[in-house]
Amino acid sequence: MNKNPYEVLGVARDASDADIKKAYHKLVMKYHPDRNPGDKNAEEKFKEVNNAFDILKDPQKRAAYDRFGDAAFAGGNASGANPFGAGGNPFGNGAFHFNMGGGAGMEDILREAMRGFGFDGFGGATRGASGRRTGRDLLDEVVIDLRDAYFGTTHTVKFSSNVQCEKCHGYGTADGRPAPECSRCHGTGYVQTNRGFFAMETPCPDCNGLGHKIDKKCSECDGAGTVRKSRTLDVKIPAGVEDGTRLRLAGQGEAGQNGAPAGDFYLDVRVRPDKRFERDGADLITRADVPFTTLALGGEIEIETIDDKKLSVKVPAGTQVGEKLRVRGHGMPTRRAGNFGDLYIDINMPVPTKLTEKQKKLLNEFAGTKSAKKGWF
Repeated sequence: MNKNPYEVLGVARDASDADIKKAYHKLVMKYHPDRNPGDKNAEEKFKEVNNAFDILKDPQKRAAYDRFGDAAFAGGNASGANPFGAGGNPFGNGAFHFNMGGGAGMEDILREAMRGFGFDGFGGATRGASGRRTGRDLLDEVVIDLRDAYFGTTHTVKFSSNVQCEKCHGYGTADGRPAPECSRCHGTGYVQTNRGFFAMETPCPDCNGLGHKIDKKCSECDGAGTVRKSRTLDVKIPAGVEDGTRLRLAGQGEAGQNGAPAGDFYLDVRVRPDKRFERDGADLITRADVPFTTLALGGEIEIETIDDKKLSVKVPAGTQVGEKLRVRGHGMPTRRAGNFGDLYIDINMPVPTKLTEKQKKLLNEFAGTKSAKKGWF
């Protein structure tokens, strides 16, 4: 039985997508295998968290769970393309068809309803003609600094996963060749039986839904076609990446079943808030303390950009506290090569706390002028 995904993530049933994602990120960092080496309990918790998030992040899978509970995934697990599991049937294993003769009205209604849950008409979830299952997708997360997001960086991921067995080329056979097709299901892995009103599609009993039979198994993988190995991936994080971006490495997930395609590897990128710069899309905002005299009379200030350049910025006479000065092209890189956002300087004026007697006298004299009384000071 699948564990309640809401309980696993510690969120309410009406939790928003943002709350679900926040809870997931907190737990996946807590139980990540790299942080808990050799801890079987943490490893199991990590899997439960990922499985729960896999259900709740997908509107169709979440709707299926809310309506049917564990029965929604009775035919397999939540990681498949079908929100009702590998078999695609919310009422048990296999998919189902309606035999309604010439009356198509109700059938059309039911077909549209089932498509809303990820079905391919009444044929169940889409699967390969051979019945083989594509490998499971993998997910990891990295937290980087805003400076790394500006320049781009490379994140090295170390993990263990199922990879294609080199000895049998992933087929699970002793001779390294594809196994013969099952004669009963003709390689689909499923057989169909009519039960009055319904035509049920269930896993083939001869090949256990594999679509083929292995007479002599590979000695390395024992017929599975995959073996567990430690892996290292270098994931290139592009310049200008935004917080919450999900990067995809096609075919770098778990190896597929008996020669089927591998799943994908996903990396969620989180960008840590910066002390000097606030990000607004491709633009950056920084604060600068400017003396009153410079604001009133005009002048120049020096600022430092995110790439450590020193810029001299002109401050027009009469600039007000709270105004923003714009410096073009010194923000974050955009998706268009060579293009950058802008840098905005939020003007602030420090108030001196220690004044000499001469300074006090001059300020008092200024405070008595007409200009000062109009709101300058």
